[in-house]
Amino acid sequence: MEENVYAIRGATTVEHDSPAEIDEAVRELMEAIYSENGITDSDAAFILFSQTRDIRTRNAAAACRRSGYGALTPLFCVQEADIAGGLPLAIRVMILVNHKREREARMVYLRGASSLRPEYTKKEKQDD
Repeated sequence: MEENVYAIRGATTVEHDSPAEIDEAVRELMEAIYSENGITDSDAAFILFSQTRDIRTRNAAAACRRSGYGALTPLFCVQEADIAGGLPLAIRVMILVNHKREREARMVYLRGASSLRPEYTKKEKQDD
């Protein structure tokens, strides 16, 4: 498990294409990824975002900078391929991490994006 470079992925969605919702969704996603993986900006070598073509009011990389994450890291955002039946209003991220990995990377899929990778969605604890 002693890899020095690895990737962490995640995704989220917004209900509406608005700068405030995009800012909040990206902040929430980055906060969850950093927290779940015990990383900081100094561990991230590169952060790549993609967003579906129905998100036009804010670039996810710009939202990341506005959230306070990625201040020390090169960021880039691309438009996803427009695939029929794809998840709408989706933002995806891949973080290239450069430090000694001490545990398995934890992928984070929030909101509507949890349907993309249910195996990475936290299950709520249910009372017996």
